[in-house]
Amino acid sequence: MTSTDLRSVFALIDGRLLGADGGAWPSLAVSVGRRTALLSPEESRKALYGPRSNEALRAAIWRQAVTEAQREPGGGDGAGQLFVVWLALPGLYRNLYKILRRLRVERADLESEAVLALLTALDVVDPDNPDPGGCLIREGVNGMWAYANRIRREVPVVDIAAFAEARNATAPQEEQPWPADGWELHLTPPPRRDGLAATLRFAESRTRREGERLGALAHREGLPDLMFRARRHEEADLIGTLVLRPVGASR
Repeated sequence: MTSTDLRSVFALIDGRLLGADGGAWPSLAVSVGRRTALLSPEESRKALYGPRSNEALRAAIWRQAVTEAQREPGGGDGAGQLFVVWLALPGLYRNLYKILRRLRVERADLESEAVLALLTALDVVDPDNPDPGGCLIREGVNGMWAYANRIRREVPVVDIAAFAEARNATAPQEEQPWPADGWELHLTPPPRRDGLAATLRFAESRTRREGERLGALAHREGLPDLMFRARRHEEADLIGTLVLRPVGASR
């Protein structure tokens, strides 16, 4: 089975082995008894998972592929390891889809965990084991389930800093959309050295609509506390002049 999702890790491996970018992948020399056969990647997979699979041939393919992968130099291109992972992929799909149906897990993460588990097991698996391929596939499956169960126990938490930043972010003054029938608020303090020194209070308009507009302006400017009182007391000192006019009106 081959993944058709080009965003998946398995699909990338398939493309590397079978796609045009990978070129012609070397054939695998497999010895069964006194006979040696050169198998292409497709022929190797068919021999492993086909309906008429030969147990001796299966064991020989896994033994040769694992041996060549383990003999690769540390600074090599890892072609042998990639080939072993590619051979093991069909054995992972059944559990991959089972996990995806049951749990909310990202497929790419699940596939990455499977490949990591396969490569880790490849370092220690014995090529002469009666079923080295089965050992590798089991480790890949266990890696997927372990990751899925770990994610299931995690509790998603909101990024408080990002949430607060997005909530408090305001567009620059020149970028804020102003409705055609909006209002502008102008506060003119008296000429005092220390500026405004008393509590500001917005007087309510004669009409309810103007009052609502005034309140909306105060909230938008971050001055909701200034609406606590409705009128300036007659005996209070004048602290400034408030002018409310339509946007664009002559000043």
